[in-house]
Amino acid sequence: MTVTRQDFVDAIAAYWGAKHTQREMSAIKDAVGAGTAGSVRGGKHFDDIAALLAKFFLEAGYAPRDIRISKGLELPGYYRPQKKWDVVVAHRNTLVAAFELKALGGPSFGNNYNNRVEEALGSAVDLRRAALADLFPGEKPWLGYFFIMEDAKGSRSPVKPSNGAAFPIEDIWHGASYQDRFSIFCQRLLAEGLYDAVCYIASSQVNPEPSEPTKSLDWQHFSAAITARITYLKELGLPERVDTLPL
Repeated sequence: MTVTRQDFVDAIAAYWGAKHTQREMSAIKDAVGAGTAGSVRGGKHFDDIAALLAKFFLEAGYAPRDIRISKGLELPGYYRPQKKWDVVVAHRNTLVAAFELKALGGPSFGNNYNNRVEEALGSAVDLRRAALADLFPGEKPWLGYFFIMEDAKGSRSPVKPSNGAAFPIEDIWHGASYQDRFSIFCQRLLAEGLYDAVCYIASSQVNPEPSEPTKSLDWQHFSAAITARITYLKELGLPERVDTLPL
């Protein structure tokens, strides 16, 4: 049941409706109660990607009840009472992992670009501050961010910054497309420690094969980070075996 790159490629194809759910992924979704996941995320596009992430933790010995992709997704915040994440893995008093699954599509990429940036920042800052306030009593929470940019002319073309701004922007943004902008953004999310792992890909319904424009944000690095988190907690005795848990 090892997670493979082909699983990743198939999940991206399923996001675009280009591939039917594999029997194994269907079984995973059934095991973790994903039957109503679409109502949580406002659509079922991300269901196979959520199941793909769940597979890491099922394989590592976490019980299906520890892995949530349909309900029980609310986590406490500091600047607001709680916020829904897209995949939550919680064991005993430890937030093993929480994932945001987001996308940006055309034709008007600019309409939601700032919203996606603000959502990612707000979710991470809110939870990180909640952790400092001891709202997560176990091991330090681990956060992952998975983002799909629709690969289209509108996302590949350079974007002109607004004229007449009060202050100049950083040089790095000049001539950058929305794909470039999001790559810069995701690299900075990692550099600042807001997320522990980020996967950023470009793909489209016409060509679902994922493009990974930035090596540090590719699937190999992302899956390695998840595996490292699992290994770290395993060394600390998590997940606890069923026969060692108190009645």
